This record gives sequence, C-alpha cells and structure tokens, in this order.
Amino acid sequence: MNKGRWNAITDVPNVHVGHVTLHKKIDEEDTICTGVTAILPHNQNLFEQKVPAASFVLNGFGKTAGLIQIEELGVLESPIMLTNTFSVGAVLEGTLQHMLQENPSIGDSTSSLNIVVGECNDSHLNSMRLMAVRPEHAQNAIQHAESGYVQQGAVGAGKGMICYGVKGGIGSSSRIVENEDQPYTVGVLSLTNFGNAHECKFANWQQEQIDKPDGSVIIVVATNAPVDARQLKRLAKRASIGLGRTGTHIHNGSGDIIISFSNAYTIPHTSNSMTEEYSILRDDTDVMNNLFQAVIEATEESIYQSLLHAETTTGRKNRMISKGQL
Repeated sequence: MNKGRWNAITDVPNVHVGHVTLHKKIDEEDTICTGVTAILPHNQNLFEQKVPAASFVLNGFGKTAGLIQIEELGVLESPIMLTNTFSVGAVLEGTLQHMLQENPSIGDSTSSLNIVVGECNDSHLNSMRLMAVRPEHAQNAIQHAESGYVQQGAVGAGKGMICYGVKGGIGSSSRIVENEDQPYTVGVLSLTNFGNAHECKFANWQQEQIDKPDGSVIIVVATNAPVDARQLKRLAKRASIGLGRTGTHIHNGSGDIIISFSNAYTIPHTSNSMTEEYSILRDDTDVMNNLFQAVIEATEESIYQSLLHAETTTGRKNRMISKGQL
C-alpha cells in the first residue's frame, strides 16, 4: 500500500500532533527525561464536535484514563494525551484546564468531560518520582499541535522510553486505501516502551538484558474512513497484529493498549433532533479489508520509525540507552 505524504498520523486530514519534551540532569542520581504528546483528532472544538472512537486492551497492565467512557459511548471528546505513568494525573488536569477554557459550559450548564490519557513507564531513564510533568506541559503540547511533519523518536512522551533493549519513543506511519469514490487514509502513532532485545524480529542487535519494568505500548489509530465505534474496535484489534509482527511476547507487566478514532464525521454535543444519521462503510466491502491491512502495516512501521528516529539518551543514575542500528 502507498504511504501518505508525511508517512505519519497527520496524513489523516485535520489530525494534529504536539510534543513537550523535558530533559534535564538534576544531580548524579536524578535526571528528568520525559514529556507529553498530544494527538488532536481535528482542529475544531473537540467537546462540541466529538468523533467516533473505540479502544482495545491487549494486555491491561496500564494506568490510562478515559477508556471506560469510550467503551460505553463510542465517542472521543478530548485530545488523546500520552505521558509517563506517574504523570497521568497532571496531564489530565492540564488537558481539563485547556478544555474548560474553550468550553465555559462544561460542568456548569452541560455535562462533565472525559479526558483520555495513555501512559508508559519510563522510570529506567526518567526520575519518575519527581513528577516533573506539570499541567502546563499538557496545555503547551495541545496548543503547539500541528498538522504535517511529526517529530518522532526521543521526543514528547517518548523521551525516556525503551523498546527491544534500545532507545524507543514516538513513531508514526500511514497508508492510503484506494477507493472508487475517494481514497481513505489510515495513520498510526505509537509510543513504544516494550520488549527485550532477543524478541526483536527485524534486527539482530546484541544488547545486555536491562533490569527494568516490562514496559508498555500505546497505539493510536486514526482514519478519515466513515466507520462507527464498533468498526473502529475492529480496526484497533488489527493493530495488535502489526505489533506482533515486530516480535513482542506481550509481557505480563506490559500495558498494550490501542485507541482508534475516525474524523470522517463529527457528533454534535447537542442537537434538537432525537436521531442522528451517518453513512458508514459496510463490513463486507473490500474497502474494510483494505483498512484492516492498512492498520496492520502502519502499526508495524510506526514501531520501526520510533527506533529509526530515536537517539542515544542518558538518563537517571547516568544510565545510557543506545540508538538501535536497523
């Protein structure tokens, strides 16, 4: 399948990505080596114009926020935020502050708000106990989110992440699904922090076993194909095939979580009508099968890209994780 112009999640029209990266040595013991990444499904008001969404938990050793309501209602009404495990609360708070500033009605004349935050454990390189990520970092990541080129590797939430024993982080890729009426785009952004070196199927690097937590991966799948929440869960499940192709065993202590959304149409927060009408793809079309293939291919490549763009990084206790040679 062909790739989009940027070979990134932002090839899906109107999707924006922003990063805030924090890297500072405090003393011989502590180093801040972490950050925040924001994925915006579109550039409108996300609370007023929600998008269909779904999630799939491959292994649930994770501390995400907001997945329960996505599972129940099938809509996304906030940016998808990524950070380290101990910073979920601060990022949620900052994202909430951003959304409240945009929407004076939230918590007053209308309902509450569901913020979505995913996390991976970067404590091998990052002094996670310092909780250096603050609410304003989440706000900055959202405010500086852009379409087009996406920074990858050891940036944003990926700054302190390790994948297959080498430096991991943020990776992204896209695929174009041809269609008679119009092509559809599938874009994937992954936060990679999983696997041991010997599991890796695409490289033969010799790395010492690192004494660290099992790790995790958060995969975000975006498309402009007209699909609903049920179909988006089907797409999310296919992302696990792309992940598996790279070699991971899905460890006991790994949080392997996929979040998917479509911005082909939006769902208004309020309406004068009791019903909503949308045109969505039939499940039995060739296009749906091609979307499955696109998700698998883009997920697999997004993991490669997280390693390809990474850089050798020194973190707490002077630990150094090298860039892998693909």
